[in-house]
Amino acid sequence: MKSSWLAWLCLWSAAASAQERVSFGTWSLDRNEVTIAQFARYVAATGVLTQAEREGGGFEYMAGWQRRAGWNWRQPDGTPPASDRLPAVHLTHAEATAYCRWTGGRLPTATEWISAAYTEQRNAPPAPWLRGRTYVWPTGDSPAGANTSGPDPWPRAAAAGQTRAGVNGLYDMGANAWEWVADAQGEDRRTMGGSWWYDAEQMRAGVQAWKPAGFYAVYIGLRCAYDEPPHPH
Repeated sequence: MKSSWLAWLCLWSAAASAQERVSFGTWSLDRNEVTIAQFARYVAATGVLTQAEREGGGFEYMAGWQRRAGWNWRQPDGTPPASDRLPAVHLTHAEATAYCRWTGGRLPTATEWISAAYTEQRNAPPAPWLRGRTYVWPTGDSPAGANTSGPDPWPRAAAAGQTRAGVNGLYDMGANAWEWVADAQGEDRRTMGGSWWYDAEQMRAGVQAWKPAGFYAVYIGLRCAYDEPPHPH
C-alpha cells in the first residue's frame, strides 16, 4: 500500500510539474517565474545559503545601489512576504543556475527566451492569440496587464498568476522581475524582460540588459528551461 501511494505521489508531482511548464517541442519553459515557495523547497533539500543572506542583504536602487539589511529571497522587501508565490529574487547568476540544475533544468538562452516570449507557438491558442505571430510585447499588442512602473494594481512584485497571461500562456515574461539567462559577455550575464521598477520599454525584445554575474537585487529573478527527450514516432 505504501509503495503504491508513493508511486501515485511521484506521478502526481510529475504531472503537476508538467502543467507548470510550457512545451516548445524539444524543450520547455516554466510558465511562471520561480517563486519563493519553489526556492524554499530547494533550500530545504540542499541547505544552500545565498550570497545575499551571507552578506547581510540584497540591493535596491535608490539614487544608487543600496544594500538593504535582511532583504533576501525569503523576504524580498525585508518583511514577511504577503505570498510565497512572489518571485524569488536577490539571487546571483550562479545561484539561479544551481537552482535550475537541481530541478533537472537549466537557464534558457536569450534566443530561446525571446522566441518563447514574443512568438505564439501553441497549436490552437485561445483568442486573441494567433499561431505564428510575433508580438511587440510579451503581453501581445500592448504592454497592458504587465507589472511595470506604470499604473497597475501592483506597487512592487506580483505573485505568480496575478498578471495577464501572455504569449504562449506564459506569465511575467515582460516586467515583474528581470530574469537571468545563460548568455555571457565577459563577467556579465544577460537579464531579460524588465521589472516592476521600470516602464514598459524594458519589455521589448531588443533590450540589452547585462549585469555582473555576482550581482543580486530585489528586481532580479529567474525561470528555468528543460530539455525534452524526442517523442517516439
